[in-house]
Amino acid sequence: MHRPLTLQARLMTAVIGFVSLILIIVAVITSATLGQALEGRLQDQLRSVSGQTSVLVKQAQYLTVTGRPLTAQTVLAGQHYPGLLLAVATEGGTSGAVVTTDGTTALTADDLRTLSEAVQSAPNTAVTLDGLGSFQVTVQESDGIGIVTGLPRDEIQSTMAQLLTVITLATLGGLILLALTTAVTIRYSLRPLRAVAGTATRVANQPLDRGEVSITERVPDSEADPRTETGIVGASLNKLLDHVNDSLAARQRNEELMRKFVADASHELRTPLASIRGYSELSLRALHHGADPSGTETALERIQAQSLRMTRLVEDLLLLARLDEGQELVHGTVDLTQLALEGVSDARPTAPDHVWAIDVPEEPVVMLGDAGRLHQVVANLLANARTHTPAGTRITLRVSREGEEAVIRVHDDGPGIDPAVRDELFARFARGDSSRARQTGGTGLGLAIVKAIVEGHHGTIAVQSEPGDTTFTVRFPITPVPAA
Repeated sequence: MHRPLTLQARLMTAVIGFVSLILIIVAVITSATLGQALEGRLQDQLRSVSGQTSVLVKQAQYLTVTGRPLTAQTVLAGQHYPGLLLAVATEGGTSGAVVTTDGTTALTADDLRTLSEAVQSAPNTAVTLDGLGSFQVTVQESDGIGIVTGLPRDEIQSTMAQLLTVITLATLGGLILLALTTAVTIRYSLRPLRAVAGTATRVANQPLDRGEVSITERVPDSEADPRTETGIVGASLNKLLDHVNDSLAARQRNEELMRKFVADASHELRTPLASIRGYSELSLRALHHGADPSGTETALERIQAQSLRMTRLVEDLLLLARLDEGQELVHGTVDLTQLALEGVSDARPTAPDHVWAIDVPEEPVVMLGDAGRLHQVVANLLANARTHTPAGTRITLRVSREGEEAVIRVHDDGPGIDPAVRDELFARFARGDSSRARQTGGTGLGLAIVKAIVEGHHGTIAVQSEPGDTTFTVRFPITPVPAA
């Protein structure tokens, strides 16, 4: 099975292949340019030499009057130009010779035939003669005599061979150096990715599906530089791990809150159920034994009271569930001024030993919202102030408009809120005392319902408290934010 190439290997292959292509193109262009230059130089030399050989042939032709035959050897006699080729075609025949370091060497019949065929196809061409090498030849005619002059191509071929050797060696050396440099550079550049992969692997091996989980693994800061492309990956992974860690912590908190919520709800429901069961058994026992029916009537009244209490608790829980799902709100025009007046009027008879006050503007404060739920907000805040303050406490309800917000404030001069429970004041089943003795009354759902209704209207609720000065502040936008 073939293993897939790594990113480093793919990058190296791509870089080396691209550079190799460039080097090959450069080598071809360089070789062609130099070859053309050498060919041009050889052509210039050949034109110069052919003029000289033409003069030599004319001189040798004059000597034929004295009885000496006109041959290539006669023309080249005494010449010291190694490699010079000359062929002379006269009426008496064709001859040819090549100047060597030892004198002249006559061309064979095969050489002359090869030379004749070459110049017939092109007057200026290259020809290769067995045993003598390659020549660049040109043909001219003087006084009815055909003259073929040639110069050796050995120098050009040698130079080109050396050039190709140098280019090949330089290319191989450059590619080896490039491969090493590329490997080091890519390995260094991809080091942040290896750090990212290592961190991701360690995080993947952690048991994130159960229990309290904290992800402490992070890509080192040196490998998460957002100024580089690979560093951005490390920085992004760190940001993702921070988000996942926060999400896991929130999940753990939610699980703990859910367990506490279930325990509290179970206790709140168990108490009235136990009362109902006890009083029902007492009533049945009295009926079976013919006891005083007045006791049975009292037991039935207690059963009814506990049933009503349990009904209110279940309805509050259902209301919270519906508010969490974005249900239960029916928007319309609400006059908060009138709503505050009604809220204080309803609360005053429930606690005549408290001092009730209201502060509303002359102009009505009108907003869009659910009138019934907003009335519940005011009623719960007033009930909370009444329940947790002693007799004689002054409770003031204020309504105002501040800019584009409608503001409701409930203030009391009671003992204040215990700082230990202030952070969990709006949690479900939160009570001023942590015991279940019910010293303060209520189930601890009132403020949770207030917060859910306020947030359902895209508002906010906050509390400031110190001994003698406690204020709950609710802010609503006059025009509600459109639902997402």
